[in-house]
Formats: sequence, C-alpha cells, structure tokens
Amino acid sequence: MERDWLSSSLRSVLHSQLHMVTWNVATADPPDDISSLLHLDFPKTPDLYVIGLQEVYSAPHRFIIDMAVEDSWSHLFMSSLAPRGYLKVSSIRMQGLLLLFFSKLAHVPFIRDIQDTYSRTGISGYWGNKGGVSIRLSFYGHMLCFLNCHLAAHMQYASQRVDEFEYILDTQTFDPKKTPHILDHKLVFWFGDLNFRIQDHGMHFLRNCITSHKFNLLWSKDQLTMMKKTEALLQEFDEGPLDFQPTYKFNRFSDCYDSSGKMRKPAWTDRILWRVKDSGLDEKNTKNQQEEEEFPLKLKQDSYTSNMEYGVSDHKPVIGIFTLELRKMYETPLVRVCAEGEWSADFDAMVIYSPLQPFPSSAWDWIGLYKVGFRSVSDYITYTWVKDDEVSFNDELTQVYVSKDEIPALGGECVLCYYCSTLQCIVGISSPFKVSAGLLNISHNLFLFTFMTVPFL
Repeated sequence: MERDWLSSSLRSVLHSQLHMVTWNVATADPPDDISSLLHLDFPKTPDLYVIGLQEVYSAPHRFIIDMAVEDSWSHLFMSSLAPRGYLKVSSIRMQGLLLLFFSKLAHVPFIRDIQDTYSRTGISGYWGNKGGVSIRLSFYGHMLCFLNCHLAAHMQYASQRVDEFEYILDTQTFDPKKTPHILDHKLVFWFGDLNFRIQDHGMHFLRNCITSHKFNLLWSKDQLTMMKKTEALLQEFDEGPLDFQPTYKFNRFSDCYDSSGKMRKPAWTDRILWRVKDSGLDEKNTKNQQEEEEFPLKLKQDSYTSNMEYGVSDHKPVIGIFTLELRKMYETPLVRVCAEGEWSADFDAMVIYSPLQPFPSSAWDWIGLYKVGFRSVSDYITYTWVKDDEVSFNDELTQVYVSKDEIPALGGECVLCYYCSTLQCIVGISSPFKVSAGLLNISHNLFLFTFMTVPFL
C-alpha cells in the first residue's frame, strides 16, 4: 500500500489553463471574428475551452437544419480553434442552449467517461427554452462537470431560479458507477444566463455606480449574492468578484444600456461559478477520500470579466480564466498508434497499434486517418476497423492495413486516432506524419499544367 501511494505521489502535476465563455446571444447570427472572445492573440494559449451559449436561434425550421448539418455558432468556434490545434471533444444542444468543449490535441487521449444530458424547465418542464445542458468527463482521471443554464427571467423570480437549479441537479444523472449526480464530481462549473437581477436600487443610482466603476456598491443587492445568505446549496459554489459592469441589458451594437420603453435595469445576469468537492462531505466513502488525498485537484481563477466589444446581442459575453492544478492519475494513453513506413495513394498502407494498458477493446473499435487541424472526431478522411482489417498481431502490437483507394491523392500532414467504441472516445493519437501525393495525381496535374501552358499550333 505504501509503495502504491509513493508511486502515485510521484506522478507529475499538471497546470492546465481553462478558458470559459458564457453568452446569451439573443437569437443573433455570430459575429465575423471571435479572436478577442477567445484571446486567440494572447501569448499563452489555454489547454481547454468551454463555451456555453443561451438563446441560440431555434425556430423550428432553423433547428431542424442545425441538427442535420451544423449550427453557425458551432461552425464558427470549430473553424476558429481547429487550425490552432484544438479538437471539439463534445457538445450538446437543447433548443437555444448550446455547450461546447474543446481540448488541445495532446490532452484528448486523457479525456474519458464523456457523457452529456439536459433538463427542461420552461413551461412546467415541457419546453426547452429554459433549463440546463451539461457535459461531464474525466480529465486525467479527475471527474469534471460543466453545467450551462438559462433560468427564469424577471426581477420577481429569484426564488424560482434557485428552485430550477435544484431541479436540474436532481434530474440530471450519469453512469451510476462513476459520479451519478452533478454534485458527485470533483469539480463542477455552473454558468450561463442565470438571470439574477439587482433589486431595490433605482435606475439613477445604478447607472451612476456603473459609470463611476463603483460596482461594489451594487453587490449587496445582487439577487444571487443575497440568496447565498439563506440557501445552503448556493453557499457551496464560489464566484470571483463582480469587478466588471453588468452585462444586461444593452441596445444592440451599442455600449448603452436599454433605452427602449421597458428600460430594463442593468444586471449581472451572466455568471460563472464553481464548486470543488470537499472530501469531508463524503466521509462514508473511504476509497474516495483516499483518492482525494493521493490525487488532489486545486482551482484558481485568473480573471473574471466581460467583453464589451461584441454588440450582436443585448447581453455582453462573460469570460472566466482558470488554472487547474492536478496530479495525473495516469501518464500514458491507453493505446499507442503510429503509421508504418511511407504513406501515399499509390499503395496500401499499414498502421501499427499496441495497447499500453488494459481497456475494453472490441471489434467495433476503429482507427481514423485525419488531416492535421481536424475539428472533431467525425472529420476523418477514412477509417479502418481494427479487427476486420487486421494483418498480423502478437502480444505487443497489431498491424492493420489501409487500402490505397482510401488515402488522399493530394497528400498532406495527417494523424491517426484510435477510437474505442465502448468508451466512446479517442484513446490514442499518433505523431503527425506526411502522406505523399500519389504519382498518378502528380502526373495528372503535370498533364493539365502542360496542356494549359503550351500554345496551340
């Protein structure tokens, strides 16, 4: 037992940066550029991105199209992040609620136990315009859950918002063997358009405080802050200081607050909170306590702010930057996979893979060929079944062939990914390798070039 503890304590500690965004986009189409929102020009790049949107346009005809192809918001985030080495690991959409999880490619084989679910709270739980969507996963063995909510609107419904949050926590369940409920996870993020308002203060006082950046004078009347004093559940969640101006409600394409006839009061409706599980809350489960002690996870918020640049919505997006410090529960992927020899469209190619740890492999596992910069697991160029296309194997490695007809004739930089159907995730990624352009394709291009450049006699 002492040796096991020593070996685990010597495992490397990972400092991982997480970039979170919550934004009520008010049915608008996405802006042309989201570089500022994602800090794409910053020198330090995050390891993970989590983006939660509310009120994505979901009229029936549009929603059906989005389900059949890809909604414009997901497309924008994927197109912006994939060229920078990020993969969309998971996503979930419930009507206007959208949640996206991206990771740097190097971390992908260490992200497992991925599940998602949703809860409706609109119109007595039958309509999905309000509610919550969540993605849970294991990150180097640590169970994380991300819950994106859109709760009841209007000043007078603060208690109903808390009731809806409790309902979502009660109704969302996962694999019962591993963290069956949201609060069983080691780290939970709760974020979205939570719709809590600033009550009692008049409009003149509110705007004066905002203009003079005396936000602290408004904190005591923020409904979420007030509800925390009486609701034990809310007290388990932490939040950074609200040192940015309220993010609702703005005139579109403007930094001016609502000037319509309704004159909505400004409020911090858009929030990011978190909860790190206290092992003391789980005294009955000594195994979990031992795991908490041997494999700790710490969280630090680096920044919490809004971005005033974007005006497509009557809400401004909120950004939270966090550092996760954790001891890895495992250091190696489940499978090592690599391309054998030279690859081109002129001859069949060979893949070699070898399990590095026991895992539930099956005949439904496959290895996909991807262009470097691919956006999601479904973007493969081609794939090969690990059993059907097996050439040879021994206790250490297996060879699988790929037909030359499936290899891209134009070539390019590619990677191989081993997908485990039982775990429903990528468990091994090869180093990038060059696929040479096929000779037939080169000859064809040379012929076309000659044909187009030699003048007719």
